[in-house]
Amino acid sequence: MVAAHRPPGTGPGRRTFLRRGTALALGAAATAALPGCAAGTSDGVGTDGRVTVELWHGQTDTGRAAIEKLVAEFNRTHPGIRVDAGGGVLADAMLQKITAALAAGSFPDVAYVFGSDLASVARSPSVVDLTETLGSGPTPWSDFWAPARTAVTLNGHVRAAPALLDSLAVVCNKKLFRDAGLPLPRPGWTWEQFTDTAARLTDRRRGVFGTGWPGVGDEDTVWRLWPMVWDLGGDVIAPDGRHIGFEDVGEKALGTVAALAGDRSVYVDPKPGSEQMYQVFASGRMGMVVTGPWQLPDIRQAGVDHHVVPLPSYSGRPVTISGPDTWTVFDNGPARTSAARTFVSWLTQPAQDVRWDVRAGSLPLSRSTQALPAWHEQEARTEGLRVFTQALTSARVRPVHPAYPQVSQALGQAIAAVLIGRSTPAEALRDCAREANAALLIPR
Repeated sequence: MVAAHRPPGTGPGRRTFLRRGTALALGAAATAALPGCAAGTSDGVGTDGRVTVELWHGQTDTGRAAIEKLVAEFNRTHPGIRVDAGGGVLADAMLQKITAALAAGSFPDVAYVFGSDLASVARSPSVVDLTETLGSGPTPWSDFWAPARTAVTLNGHVRAAPALLDSLAVVCNKKLFRDAGLPLPRPGWTWEQFTDTAARLTDRRRGVFGTGWPGVGDEDTVWRLWPMVWDLGGDVIAPDGRHIGFEDVGEKALGTVAALAGDRSVYVDPKPGSEQMYQVFASGRMGMVVTGPWQLPDIRQAGVDHHVVPLPSYSGRPVTISGPDTWTVFDNGPARTSAARTFVSWLTQPAQDVRWDVRAGSLPLSRSTQALPAWHEQEARTEGLRVFTQALTSARVRPVHPAYPQVSQALGQAIAAVLIGRSTPAEALRDCAREANAALLIPR
């Protein structure tokens, strides 16, 4: 993950981006124009010669304050452009509103779009190709972390600018490990060690769980499984694009989930957003939680003495997942498009990126940002943050594919069924494959 980018300290997690298991088709949008949208036919040039760019930033609380400060600086240093950050909705509702705005022909110049939604949005011809903008920008394209580049690239073209970057790791409660007489895990540990540790941490008399897993069946449930699939040699979608790529390995990955459920060492969160799971961990009743850097401030505020370790694997090799989000640019004519390109290129430069990262809870988009003193200071004052940054070297992303939401939904149902003991891993995978493969056969 992913709240609609809920920054650290403002809610159950970085975002409920991971809530969505299905994307709305662009053709299903409402046809009425939405109030507050920029006019698609306007050139955006005012009588004073300035070009106005409408930004739907999708942020709340800390994230909103961070982007508004950056916008104010951009407007001060770029007198020919004015970015208006007043429109739009929270990122959770962005796909629906953007879809309706595209159908109505009245859309913003820049919007914060979840990475898992980009393939659906980019089907519109109004989405601007940023291949040249970022390929020749002040931050070398190769300097961006691989997950950030992959998440915005579709069919060889850069369809958005990276906006936010994260990774998954395991946060451990040191006190519960001491109480159980267990050593803290180290890099290179395995999923077998994870399940064994979770069982030994569990104390039903005290209401202590070894670990937790979102159980709604949404994207928050799903994305924790993909590193297992990749580590086992599988993929989300097969190379032919017509089948899932985890039919051979999915049963083993789901078997790890089944082992946790069978030991009753996993707290299954029954609500979207993982809020209850994180509350259990913050209250000192969960030994390990798989999460991202956005959760560290809440953990620190709760007074949990914690340790962060990379995800376990089956092979002993490091592997994790990143769920980047995007700044997607829309074509409202040459003047506004040019100004929007200038804005997103400026926003992703290290000097601006590091301020966004520190204030809004992202990891650095590029190695140049990571090298800045301001980021080193952030890592030094945030226990465990460096583990998440280092994990970017082994991070992969979900495919930018229009059928991904349907694949995710099918797998989410399979994981949920295994977590509650309704299906065996083999049965759940069979049902998942049937639904996901049918979705992949639909022409798009």
